[in-house]
Amino acid sequence: MIGLVAIQSALMGAGDIVQERGSLGVEVGQVRWLRDHDAALKLAQKTGKPVFALFQEVPGCAGCQHFGKTVLSHAGLVKVIEEEFVPLLIYNNQASDQALLKKYREPAWNYQVVRFLNGKGEDLIPRREKVWELEPLAQRMRLALKHADRPASERLEGLVKKGGKQGAEVRKEAAFAMHCFWTGEMMLGRLDGVLETEAGWLEGREVTRVIYDSNLLSTRDLVKKAATLSCAEKIFLPAEEFSKMRDQKELSFGVLADGYRAANKSDQKKQIQGTPFEKLSLTKKQATKVNAWARTHPRKALKFLSPEQRKQLQ
Repeated sequence: MIGLVAIQSALMGAGDIVQERGSLGVEVGQVRWLRDHDAALKLAQKTGKPVFALFQEVPGCAGCQHFGKTVLSHAGLVKVIEEEFVPLLIYNNQASDQALLKKYREPAWNYQVVRFLNGKGEDLIPRREKVWELEPLAQRMRLALKHADRPASERLEGLVKKGGKQGAEVRKEAAFAMHCFWTGEMMLGRLDGVLETEAGWLEGREVTRVIYDSNLLSTRDLVKKAATLSCAEKIFLPAEEFSKMRDQKELSFGVLADGYRAANKSDQKKQIQGTPFEKLSLTKKQATKVNAWARTHPRKALKFLSPEQRKQLQ
């Protein structure tokens, strides 16, 4: 896996490419920032990563300094910004960056604003002010990655606190009977919002058990997509979800109860078996997503790996 500095070097040539940590003032924290706007967009185009664009007052007020000392110096967040985004710093109070403020219609001498851009300099999600705490910023980072068609790492997910409605995972389960649970794990694992899959048996039928985030994928949408994929000969739902599907007369439903059992280990994540991904130690979520793409689109499978895991494949 080529590192951030190496990629930037190839794009921009020799010189002062990435600023040293803490070298630009307390207001911008411990992130190694890129200061060349055009180069940042090129890097986003090349890697597919969103640009994490910080518009900041430097030197700045007490609020700006606090944001840099706390949020932008949080070790986990810094690592996510540097590995999953292209970090770009734009001053909102210096003449050198006035043209960029005009381009993005950012007010001068404003409090810090973080925007997430694609390789064309377009906002991936709507601009928002006063996002000055770790959890709300992490939630917007996750949303920006989703709009860039990139997965959020477990490190980023860990920064998004569980329990609140906004951005919190609400895990639900369902099981889908079909002709082959290997196909079910592959096809259903591709769906956005599906967190885990498992091959199993229920009522003597091959089923794929699915754990999904109902904040990202409703039960009704999951059922509809599974039917479209021919992965829903019968759908098994917990009792409370089953009762909500009585209007779906064209589909066959059952209650997901104690009769379910997981298939043998040799039948789990069949698409990974015999591929280079097999040697990796994967989380359940990673295994689900890698299994979904390992054979048909291995480049997509790579997106769900950490930099360290990608190095192990070299």
